[in-house]
Amino acid sequence: MKQTLQIKLSQHLTLTPQLQQSIRLLQLSTLELNQELERFLADNPLLEREDAEEAPGPGARGAEAAPGPAEAPAAADAGAERPEPETRFDESDWLGEGSYGSGARDDEEGDFPQVAADAPTLRDHLLEQVSLTPLPARDRGLVTVLVEALDEDGYLTQSLDEIREMLPAELAVEPEELAVALRHLQNLDPTGVGARSPAECLEVQLEALPPATPARSLALRIVREHLPLLAARDFARLRKALGCDDEHLRAAQRLIQSLNPRPGAAFAPVEARYVVPDVIVRKVKNVWVAQLNPDAMPKLRINRMYADILQQNRGGQLSQQLQEARWLIKNVQQRFETIQRVAQAIVDRQRHFFEHGEVAMRPLVLREIADLLGLHESTVSRVTTQKFMATPRGIFELKYFFGSHVATETGGACSATAIRALIKQLVAAEDARKPLSDAKISQLLGQQGIVVARRTIAKYRESLHIPPVNLRKSL
Repeated sequence: MKQTLQIKLSQHLTLTPQLQQSIRLLQLSTLELNQELERFLADNPLLEREDAEEAPGPGARGAEAAPGPAEAPAAADAGAERPEPETRFDESDWLGEGSYGSGARDDEEGDFPQVAADAPTLRDHLLEQVSLTPLPARDRGLVTVLVEALDEDGYLTQSLDEIREMLPAELAVEPEELAVALRHLQNLDPTGVGARSPAECLEVQLEALPPATPARSLALRIVREHLPLLAARDFARLRKALGCDDEHLRAAQRLIQSLNPRPGAAFAPVEARYVVPDVIVRKVKNVWVAQLNPDAMPKLRINRMYADILQQNRGGQLSQQLQEARWLIKNVQQRFETIQRVAQAIVDRQRHFFEHGEVAMRPLVLREIADLLGLHESTVSRVTTQKFMATPRGIFELKYFFGSHVATETGGACSATAIRALIKQLVAAEDARKPLSDAKISQLLGQQGIVVARRTIAKYRESLHIPPVNLRKSL
């Protein structure tokens, strides 16, 4: 085969470093963006934040030492003799502010920072009670062993035999000793801690109530013998097994529901996660407008001192870092402009949602926004991921406004979000004694012109964490 040379002209997209950075910044959340910017600020001296505190200039000290207007004439007269200032000693000259003997009151906090105390854990709370319990040292040690074996909810997930096998053989711990230690543990606060099952946890809490508590004896029978029937809400079999009427069964059910099946959950550490919205939606002159959140927009600029040095001496490492800083500032600005454009397009398409709520949500797909703004569908997907919008109805991720659709009898379409909202409304208004089945909900939606299969209703109901019809039934 003969080899030849050919000249071919073609166009193709090259992912330059600047384009790669732009794509990466676009898909980051606000928190991830700030972390990325901190890395750039640490690596590039020509990049800085506009809101950073500026150090005092070289003339700041001279300005403080400059003579006042009253001293200026005397300073101008070089030949005039200036009287020496009278030297006076005062306690305030050698006793600094806040130092010992300065007269500061003991009840003042001073400059010491206030540090929030850590909340006690379940283990700490129980061990503190064990240390105050008048028990022999051996029993106190066994209770401590059981405390260490508890999970976050306060349950003893290991059997007493397993715990006994883990103890050193030379201790010669008898099973009866561990049983007694368990009883001591279950007498501690919170009530119900140390239980080995939900039924035992509820039983311990019921036994701690006064004997005269209404429906206590019936509730104890249910917890000990018929808790699965109560969980399945099989009230007919419960009434037959207990030999009681609806009124007494209802009182026992209310008493059991007032108990805490997870006594240790109150001591679990709670991690607060804050969401900073990228876009704020407001109604301006009867028009919904999406505006960028100033608190989520980092303010970057080129360091003027280094830029002046670079202007005098061009070339070297600083020139490359200057170009990288300009790219970053431009890409960050472009990121927020794209977010604002996409958010405004979403608001325009979903204006009925802002007026009437979830039931008015219209079907929307990424392709529709991409075609409207002249963007690629993947770009819209990056913009709507982990970006949040603050509205009068709450804070939502931009992806929340997109969803599939279900055809209606009139030939239109209804969004999945609107159908979920209708299901929540129907379930909230149902008769608790005769809750709506999935088939009945499908039938009611069909009467409104929305054709939804029973399987689809079940899928949407599970996504809303709504239990099935048998678990929603009550007396």
